[in-house]
Amino acid sequence: MKSIRLKTKLLLLLTLSFLSLSAFAMSLQEAKSQGYLGEQANGYLGLVQANPEAKAVMDDVNNKRRAHYETIAKKNKLSPADVAKLAGEKAIAATDKGNYVQDAKGKWIKK
Repeated sequence: MKSIRLKTKLLLLLTLSFLSLSAFAMSLQEAKSQGYLGEQANGYLGLVQANPEAKAVMDDVNNKRRAHYETIAKKNKLSPADVAKLAGEKAIAATDKGNYVQDAKGKWIKK
């Protein structure tokens, strides 16, 4: 009986720990507005300033974008690079004023 209670308490503690960690995770919008991430012409996010939380967000979003670009490319008989480039143009155009985008020379500029 004590073993079950202990396991239940440990499970509850672990669950609460994970929930509290996710509550502090940085969102994409926060990372962009704080100047950590910016949009690149290649269709992917880039790291403007080093920050481990922002890098984790960037990696997650870029992996999802890559998969999405591949799906669109297959459906439309295009290369994933072509889809990514078009998406990059649209993302840069849609970037909020004050957030970072990468220019043609690879320099980060505030829009």
